[in-house]
Amino acid sequence: MTAFNKIIDFVLPSRCIVTGDIVDRQGVLSAQAWRELNFIAAPQCMRCGLPFDFIEESYVEQNVCGGCLKRPPIYNQARAALIYDDASRDIVLGFKHGDQTQSVPCFVPWLRQAGHDFLDKADLLMPVPLHRWRLLRRRFNQSALITKYLSASMEIPFILNGLERVRHTPIQGYLPANERAKNVKNAFIVPNKIIPQIRHKRIVLIDDVFTTGATINECTKALLKNGAGTVDVLTLARVVKPTRV
Repeated sequence: MTAFNKIIDFVLPSRCIVTGDIVDRQGVLSAQAWRELNFIAAPQCMRCGLPFDFIEESYVEQNVCGGCLKRPPIYNQARAALIYDDASRDIVLGFKHGDQTQSVPCFVPWLRQAGHDFLDKADLLMPVPLHRWRLLRRRFNQSALITKYLSASMEIPFILNGLERVRHTPIQGYLPANERAKNVKNAFIVPNKIIPQIRHKRIVLIDDVFTTGATINECTKALLKNGAGTVDVLTLARVVKPTRV
């Protein structure tokens, strides 16, 4: 640490992005914030990554949840680091809308652990894109920033412009699952210049939150249609709703 940085840390000490408590360095969480986070771990659906704690055992067959058995996902596997709940929401929204980009280094080890089944085999990392008008308003693509940091940590090549969002769709936030699917249908394309770079490649698609999977499915369709070998999905958090038979 340089003398200048030490002075800055003394005048403006690093604080936890959730609790505001003083911490050792930028991006580190306080002990209280850490204890409240719910990380996703085995046992979980081998396809979509849904934790089995949230579904009845009778709704599981050969380590695959009932939803994936009924309607197999287009992607190969999906994993997320955190359950999207009251504890993680502040982290995700602070990063996404509050310009708390200093938190990204925290996410990398979480994502590496969550995606260890497929990250070591990946050829490329690729973020879910924002439409250009939304990118102008937000100033950065949060998925692209995560992709860059994860790429640097694991030395996996990335393509930031591998997908293009060609329709400016309404925000998905409060839409039900069927409306989300309609909202993003055919909203993504692979630019012609990118197609040779993804052919037969094992791609890991990066996003901040997995909700219903509608956006992820449309991105995966576009990639597979244009020659990608496989698509796995890695997100910082995912919405988990208990499922009943």
